[in-house]
Amino acid sequence: MIKKTPNPVDKHVGSRVRMRRVLIGMSQEKLGEALGITFQQIQKYEKGTNRIGASRMQQIATVMGVPVSYFFDDAPGSESRSEGFGESQGSDYVVDFLTTTEGLQLNKSFVRIQDAKVRRKIVDLVSALADQELKSA
Repeated sequence: MIKKTPNPVDKHVGSRVRMRRVLIGMSQEKLGEALGITFQQIQKYEKGTNRIGASRMQQIATVMGVPVSYFFDDAPGSESRSEGFGESQGSDYVVDFLTTTEGLQLNKSFVRIQDAKVRRKIVDLVSALADQELKSA
């Protein structure tokens, strides 16, 4: 039996659902309850294993307080991607990172820092650590 891989757009939309859900502090169970489905179904949506239908997408957007278009921002094959000197299409790593627990925690904590100089020092520190990792590899 051949295992079918999820469509890249379905994976992207699912990752955006997960990112938004975690950003607003909602569990898969709570989202499932709000939609009248199980948390297992939410897991399948977030992994891109199951496609999200139009009416369900509208429900999810309403529950999460975003427009439906939010879930398609920077989706594979979308025309809104930068060309030429813009950011390369390989920037999916940003979305991949932001959907991890560490990425979300870092982002939520970072935006709470009010002092721009402190934020700049944190960026400099992380950059220096990353450069040090590259040199030692």
